[in-house]
Amino acid sequence: MKIALPDETGALEDYRLSGTPMPETPLPANPARVVYSAAHVVADPFTASDPSGPAAVDWAATMRFRHHLHGLGLGIAEAMDTAQRGMGLDWPGALELIRRTRAELPDALVANGCGTDHLDPSGARGLDDVKRAYMEQLGAIQALDARVILMASRAMARVARGPDDYIRLYTELLSACDHPAILHWLGDMFDPQLAGYWGSDRFEDALETVVAIIEANAAKVDGIKISLLDKEKEVVLRRRLPKGVRMYTGDDFNYPELIEGDGQGFSHALLGIFDPLAPAAAQAINLLGQGDAAGFRATLDPTVPLARLIFRAPTQYYKTGVVFLAWLNGFQDHFVMLNGAQAMRPLPYFTEVFRQADRCGLLRDPDMAVARMKRLLSVYGVA
Repeated sequence: MKIALPDETGALEDYRLSGTPMPETPLPANPARVVYSAAHVVADPFTASDPSGPAAVDWAATMRFRHHLHGLGLGIAEAMDTAQRGMGLDWPGALELIRRTRAELPDALVANGCGTDHLDPSGARGLDDVKRAYMEQLGAIQALDARVILMASRAMARVARGPDDYIRLYTELLSACDHPAILHWLGDMFDPQLAGYWGSDRFEDALETVVAIIEANAAKVDGIKISLLDKEKEVVLRRRLPKGVRMYTGDDFNYPELIEGDGQGFSHALLGIFDPLAPAAAQAINLLGQGDAAGFRATLDPTVPLARLIFRAPTQYYKTGVVFLAWLNGFQDHFVMLNGAQAMRPLPYFTEVFRQADRCGLLRDPDMAVARMKRLLSVYGVA
């Protein structure tokens, strides 16, 4: 099967598909690693609302995708940045998403994003405003008997005067959690408004603040997700964690080696890239659990170029690639995103994502994927 794809000059060249669709093999009840996929949302393409307005979500399609992830045995990181949280999905929409997932998948492994995105950072006058905003979301999520991920706060990045403010705030938040929470260290490559989080621009100083928070509250911390796209920094933090506190890799560039680990430990996973890579993630973790580390790497290593492409700078627009693949694979009937985010990548990005997804066996139905790719090309004027 082949398709004519344009290069950056518009010249067409035949591309012949070569990949074999990845089998969908569910994880066992107790997999070798805890694996969360940060899941995307599906926009309602028929809304009369402007993309810049309130989120209009296609709830049926959004929930079908979560059933797909759960069917593979993956956990769901709900209402996170992959769901365009703060970039199209507001807090009321996020809470409705959390509520629906809790109701439809009560037995699933789910952790839910808790933040301050209903508080305009410019309106935050001090630490107490940030705390109230967090507590409002924490209370609403815990009222559903749902577990939380304490997301980084743009408002906190704006008002915090130094590390002590972070230590104070997170200690109070963790004390209020009904169950151990997951912390989230999100780098400014994902959200430029988070520069200087934890009270310093230097990793070494921020590290000490994070470790101090975790050590003082270890019983209330399930783990920490670190999203800095720097494997050495993740390993440094991983080796400092108290016993029983998990490292969840958020490194969408280096996840195979971090999940496999070394003689001193390994990382679990909480990854946006495991939305489009879900079948590969499940198959790889199955192999790892069988003691087949070589098979684990042989499954995941070929996906890294695709992940690096999807998450290339500007990294915050990675959701466009994630939803593009969901559309190619038939999980939704259109390529329309909240906030018009489908327009945030150029055509050569989409054609290369198509090629690399094929080579990794991540096009579930190649005939459908080719037909949909042709439809997208026609929008760009490719005959």
